[in-house]
Amino acid sequence: MTFNAYLTIAIFLATIVGLVRFQNRPALVFGVTLLVLVAFNLVTKEQLLSSMSNPGLVTLVLLILCSFALEKTRLLRVIAAKVIVSGYRTTWLRLYGMTALSSALLNNTAVVATLLSPIRNNPHHVASKLLLPLSYAAILGGTLTLVGTSTNLIVNSMVIDASNQSLSFFSFTAIGALLVLGCGLVLRIASRWLPDIAHQETCSKGYFIDAKVVAGSELIGRSVEDNGLRHLESLFLVEVVRNGRLISPVTPTEVLQQDDRLIFSGDIAKVMQLSQFSGLEMFAEKNGLLDSNLTEVVVKQESVLVGKTMKKAGFRALFDAAAVAIRRDGEEISGKLGEVQIKAGDFLVLAVGKDFLTRHNISKNFIVISGVEPETRNNGKKAWISIGGFVLTLVLAATGVVEMLQGMLLLLGVLIFTQCLNVNEVVRRFPVDIWLVVASAILLSHALVNSGVAELVASWVEGTAEKEHLMLALLLVYLATWLMTELITNNAAAALMFPIAYSIALGFGVDFLPFVMTVAFAASGSFISPYGYQTNLMVYNAGRYRLMDFVKVGVPVSLTYGAIVLLTVPLFFPF
Repeated sequence: MTFNAYLTIAIFLATIVGLVRFQNRPALVFGVTLLVLVAFNLVTKEQLLSSMSNPGLVTLVLLILCSFALEKTRLLRVIAAKVIVSGYRTTWLRLYGMTALSSALLNNTAVVATLLSPIRNNPHHVASKLLLPLSYAAILGGTLTLVGTSTNLIVNSMVIDASNQSLSFFSFTAIGALLVLGCGLVLRIASRWLPDIAHQETCSKGYFIDAKVVAGSELIGRSVEDNGLRHLESLFLVEVVRNGRLISPVTPTEVLQQDDRLIFSGDIAKVMQLSQFSGLEMFAEKNGLLDSNLTEVVVKQESVLVGKTMKKAGFRALFDAAAVAIRRDGEEISGKLGEVQIKAGDFLVLAVGKDFLTRHNISKNFIVISGVEPETRNNGKKAWISIGGFVLTLVLAATGVVEMLQGMLLLLGVLIFTQCLNVNEVVRRFPVDIWLVVASAILLSHALVNSGVAELVASWVEGTAEKEHLMLALLLVYLATWLMTELITNNAAAALMFPIAYSIALGFGVDFLPFVMTVAFAASGSFISPYGYQTNLMVYNAGRYRLMDFVKVGVPVSLTYGAIVLLTVPLFFPF
């Protein structure tokens, strides 16, 4: 072997060690790998640029960006409201089915994030009995389509780079459906071993937000549970003010009436969720200010507001601003926002008008802390454009009418021009980490080819292995990928194992697809560790699980998953 071959193998092994050592920073590890490959001239400039602009990688990035508009609609929250009922078996089946189907088309992390809050706050079942099945359902549902998980798209990026051909939208569907059914059955049986951990609500923390049910609202005459007001992300309904009477705590069966004042507590950045409910109006919204950026201030000791309510002080006229929320450290606030007596040191979040910063009385009354950008939501026409455009693009791509890259690029343009997404949001949430991981992995594949390592692996396999050993090789590829997934992350495992699997297939002189598809499915098979897959980590903290909880439920699911993959991949993708 040449010096470059030894150096490339050393870089490859060092990347794996780095990923194990720095599990939470895969982009940093791959970034260093990229720089080292370039520094030692192990790849060409053309390969560097082509890796960063790989069509599959660009498609993945566009899909992630377009999915942000979908996350801003009520689609997932409507699904969440329909999942939980009083019966555990029915709830489990609904949760599993809806999560798996949603994850086949939408971002797994977004699906799980949306369902976390309603599951934790549901009045019927202990959250720890449902959160782990939620994560596993999202993982299994992601195996159904090309866009179901970023792992599939990463593998497709590398397939395009290696062979100039792309996997189809439904390449994963047949095996994925068997995984959803087979592993779902095992998971349902294993769910009896899930712990019974009571959820302790800490709903009194955060900002105090006041909203009014106005005439004609769709909320009137329906319970809190039916309206989906217990399914909000990082906002909790703490009390209802009705005809001067305070209702607290608010039960899920409480029926809302016109002119009810709903008092929420929680993360102010999530306040725009409330605008999705027809006829639920906040004071700042009524004054036409809520669409502007929010500003957080602290009331000074010498402020004219101290000892007064905002209503009596004429707040809007004084400051060209409307209060969205209030927080008082060390003390709970109750009642209508406009009737709360202001104290020095109160934190206010204001929706400000154009003249706010030019008013001379701002510095006398407030300490301006910072801007708080609310997470905007897509309602009405924007929601239809977001959902309809996304589904239409996927249908056209799945049927071969347009290429996925072309469709997603056009959809992103439509979403930006219709303001379903704004440019600042795209820039802020651009998936730099995924882009860097995939581009660096493709570049590492080029280095393995350039240095002769890939050819060396292929010739070694050709010289030592017989065709009868194909299934053994497939098993070893699966186990290596699965182990890396559990130790590091699914995306990194797929990116690193692809060139090895591809070289093994070349050595046997067979089609590379069985090995590549095995890598794709194995990289998504993280059920034993809470750290191998993002959704596992999310429910690990939310459900207050222990590592052994994942082991008890994850081992039988993982064994079933592996058996199905190894038995069916050669059937659907013959050697």
